[in-house]
Amino acid sequence: MTQLETKPAATQAEKLLYTAKVHTTGGRDGAARSSDGHLDVKLSTPGAHASGTNPEQLFAAGWSACFISAMALAAAKMKVALPADRAVDAEVDLVTEDSGFFLRARLNVSLPGLEREVAQALVDAGDQTCPYSNATRGNVDVVITLI
Repeated sequence: MTQLETKPAATQAEKLLYTAKVHTTGGRDGAARSSDGHLDVKLSTPGAHASGTNPEQLFAAGWSACFISAMALAAAKMKVALPADRAVDAEVDLVTEDSGFFLRARLNVSLPGLEREVAQALVDAGDQTCPYSNATRGNVDVVITLI
């Protein structure tokens, strides 16, 4: 087994919060199951008529959920109550060109009832805090819109 290390060993300031463990077989036409059994999904190629989800949908779901939680952290620091009907509609495109495949994304954030300036500050803070946003920054073309 080859292990790639993309980051130096943990520093004393780092604290591991969680490790997701998922076993996937068959690629885009396979299945994925988490070690705790909470995730157990059939996978299918985007646009296929087969039952199952695809990696882009899973990525969009994870990113949007994480983004909402990141905004909640910012709201707590700002002493602002997030609206109960807050939402993020995430769109993740799988794109191909001559050099290969890549992702492109849009996050449409809804924070009804908040003043636009406050809502935008929460969106901006969420983008800086969310691990998905941090992981994709500079690697994926992303547009975040407050709707």
